[in-house]
Amino acid sequence: MANQVKFADLSAQYTQYREQINARIQQVLDHGQYILGPEVAELEEKLAAFVGVSHAVGVASGTDALQMSLMALGIEPGDEVITTAFSFIATAEVIRLLGANTVYADIDPTNYNIDPSKIEALITNRTKAIIPVSLYGQCADLDEINEIAARHGLPVIEDAAQSFGAQYKVRRSGGLTTIGCTSFFPSKPLGGYGDGGAIFTNDADIASKLRVLRVHGQDRRYHHSAVGINGRLDTIQAAVLLAKIEFFDKEIELRNRVAQRYNEFLPGDSVVLPKIKPHNLSVYAQYTIQVKDRSEFQEILSQQNIPTAVHYPYPLYKQPAIFQEGTILAHTEYAANHVVSLPMHPYLEASEQDQVIEAVKIAVSTK
Repeated sequence: MANQVKFADLSAQYTQYREQINARIQQVLDHGQYILGPEVAELEEKLAAFVGVSHAVGVASGTDALQMSLMALGIEPGDEVITTAFSFIATAEVIRLLGANTVYADIDPTNYNIDPSKIEALITNRTKAIIPVSLYGQCADLDEINEIAARHGLPVIEDAAQSFGAQYKVRRSGGLTTIGCTSFFPSKPLGGYGDGGAIFTNDADIASKLRVLRVHGQDRRYHHSAVGINGRLDTIQAAVLLAKIEFFDKEIELRNRVAQRYNEFLPGDSVVLPKIKPHNLSVYAQYTIQVKDRSEFQEILSQQNIPTAVHYPYPLYKQPAIFQEGTILAHTEYAANHVVSLPMHPYLEASEQDQVIEAVKIAVSTK
């Protein structure tokens, strides 16, 4: 029987950098400042420098990052926000939480990101923002989106929950739009040991509003100038991320090596492999292919001890909580029915990859 391959292997990473991670956590335990301790400010400084922006604000999750960004922009009930329906529910959920309406544009079928050519026709006098998602670790076509937004005086929020560390025309994801948001969920390319996130901007006024919003709208002790949320990044999570960011560039390189090996040996004539645009560097948050019969494909891989995942099986407009009747987007629908993600992490051994590759070949040869 073949060995069980892990979809993502956080324990392998910890084994590599146990000493550095433990030392950072111990510092927090020693000083005891568990809420907005010094590590949070230190991390924010390093994140801003890494992304290439003036301001980084650490927050409690990628979802909070998106919601707080909309709040900082003054999004209100009845406003419209254009985004993609091919994403995790958080992208649209935060829009609905503020009473605004989601307007969905179809995706580019070659990279699964929002299709810029579909955006402008959706803009109305109620449109207040655009949220492109940089899916699977590759940035959306943000220059085109920014140009459209600029013509209509709209801010752009990049949902970079899966693309922190990616590059678009040599610039880093998160620093390419009015606001960038990312997640430090444990399985993300740069992940903590719990929930966490960050917001990036070059706008000092927006950054100031975000820092107030993350502490219940408090601008000084017990003085609340806005309605905010409890959106603070835990100090221990900041400590873990401070340790991990030191070897993050190396892990991006390792992820790309794994992806290149998949690209070389997977049967590209039988499955659709990821397509990365020449000006992009992906961080491969997921290595996602497209197959004809996904259920059978997953079953065959499971029999070979290969885990798979589907990101995402339903367009957001079909989710019961935010169901939107009458919306049908052809490329989004097709992708939701055919994509499947294979094991991907920096420490995936060549022998494990070979096991995945052989299982894929077996699965597609049954057709």
